[in-house]
Amino acid sequence: MSRLPPVEHLQLQQEGWRLHVTLNRPYVRNAMSFAMVEELMAVFDAVRTRRDIRALILRGAGGNFCAGGDIKDMAAARAAEVGPDGRDPLAASNRLFGAMLSEANALPQALIVIVEGVALGGGFGLTCVSDLAIAHQDAIFRLPETGLGVPPAQIAPFIVQRLGLTQARRLAVTGGAITAAQARALGIVHELCTDNAAIDELLERSLDQIHRCAPEALALTKRLMLAAQAVDFEPLLDRGAHDFAAAIRGPEGVEGTLAFMQKRPPKWVEGQG
Repeated sequence: MSRLPPVEHLQLQQEGWRLHVTLNRPYVRNAMSFAMVEELMAVFDAVRTRRDIRALILRGAGGNFCAGGDIKDMAAARAAEVGPDGRDPLAASNRLFGAMLSEANALPQALIVIVEGVALGGGFGLTCVSDLAIAHQDAIFRLPETGLGVPPAQIAPFIVQRLGLTQARRLAVTGGAITAAQARALGIVHELCTDNAAIDELLERSLDQIHRCAPEALALTKRLMLAAQAVDFEPLLDRGAHDFAAAIRGPEGVEGTLAFMQKRPPKWVEGQG
C-alpha cells in the first residue's frame, strides 16, 4: 500500500476512507507554485491504486480555493534558456499543470472540490475535473491568463470538455469572470451553499452517498464515462505548453506578468500597446 507523500504546500488529513487535501498557500490565495503542483501529482500517484481511500476532498486554506498558477514562479522560470536541443524548459514547467489535471481527471476515487473565495486559472481547471463541485455562493470564477498575455494552455481542453465549445469560447475571450450562480448554471459547479456550515453539511451528505458505492465499481464507472468522451488531450497539452512558453517569452507575456507584479494595468489596457 502506497503511503502518502511528505508535503510542504498542502495539508493532508485522512479520515478513514476520506482524504482531505488542502491547498496551503493562503498568503497568495493558494496560487499553485511548481512545487505545489508536483506535490499534488505525488498525492494522486500515491492513492491511485488504493481502494481504502474512496474520496478526495480538495479545498483551499484561508477562505480561497485557488488563484491559479503562481505568476512569480512563472516569471522567474522565464530566465531559463532554451537548450541546445531546442527544448524550452518553460514549456516543460507549464506542461506540469496539464499532467496534474490529467491525473486528477483520471483518479479512480471520487474527487470533490470545495470552492470558496476565488477559483482562477488552474483553480478553475481543477474544478472542471471534479466529480462533484460545491461552491460558496460568493465564490468568483475567472480565466485571467489572456489578461496576462498568455493562453490558458493547460486548462483549456478540460474547460471545453466540461462546458462545451460555445460556452468555453465565450469565457476565454472575455476573461471568464463569472459568479458562483453563473458557474452553477453552466455546469462548472453542481451545488451552491450560503455559508461554511451549509457546505460541510452538504459535503457529509454527499460522502454518505459515495460510501454506499462499491469502490471498484465506482472506479470502473468513472473510467467508462471518461472513455465515452474519449479525446487524447496529451498532444493538445504538449502543443499548449510550447504555445505558453512562446507567449510568456514574447512582448505580451513580459508586459502582462510585469504589470501583474507591479499591480498596474498592462499597456494594451491603457491603449499604449
